[in-house]
Amino acid sequence: MNYPHYSDYTIKWTTLDWEIKQAHALRRKVFCEEQHLFENDDRDAIDSHAHTLVALGNHGGWHQQVVGTVRIHRQGPDSDDLWYGSRLAVDPAFRSQGLLGSTLIRLAVSSAHALGCNCFMATVQVQNEPLFKRLNWQTRDYRHILGMKHAIMEADLSAYPPCFTPNSGFVLKARKQHKATRVWPGLLDSIHHQTETTGIAVTMS
Repeated sequence: MNYPHYSDYTIKWTTLDWEIKQAHALRRKVFCEEQHLFENDDRDAIDSHAHTLVALGNHGGWHQQVVGTVRIHRQGPDSDDLWYGSRLAVDPAFRSQGLLGSTLIRLAVSSAHALGCNCFMATVQVQNEPLFKRLNWQTRDYRHILGMKHAIMEADLSAYPPCFTPNSGFVLKARKQHKATRVWPGLLDSIHHQTETTGIAVTMS
């Protein structure tokens, strides 16, 4: 799979309007257009008080594009103990990049932990349940939501030390792509001639 040539990715809380707009656009792309869970828009009342997290593709330290997102929120405005995560989405073009979803989860739980969270829950589509289990979550129950089976899961907070700097968050190095080798045109003729006369096969990538 080919990715834009991002040098790295930053996972952080949103701090700028364009980050929030692109996060909502990515959610519509995943939950409305790809999964058809919502008709036109997946936003709801929780967005009014939730914290939005994003994974940003970077060029030379400059944030360029939202490629992943998740939101976190307290159970209620007066509750610090119980937090929820929801709307985890990674752009289809970046799902094989690796670690974007898991790092969004890491910052989600760790930043809530820093704000007094004693229990962090999420309602997870069952195809993502193995990922969450690898990240030290346990399944508490199952439920069908919008016609799709979900696992009700709880994070092991001991695996998520508090993160007190969510606005800067974490940085991931981009996975390197295989690039075509540039060859001097005259060299190909020379290689083909040597192959014909010596019988040596030449493979280039």
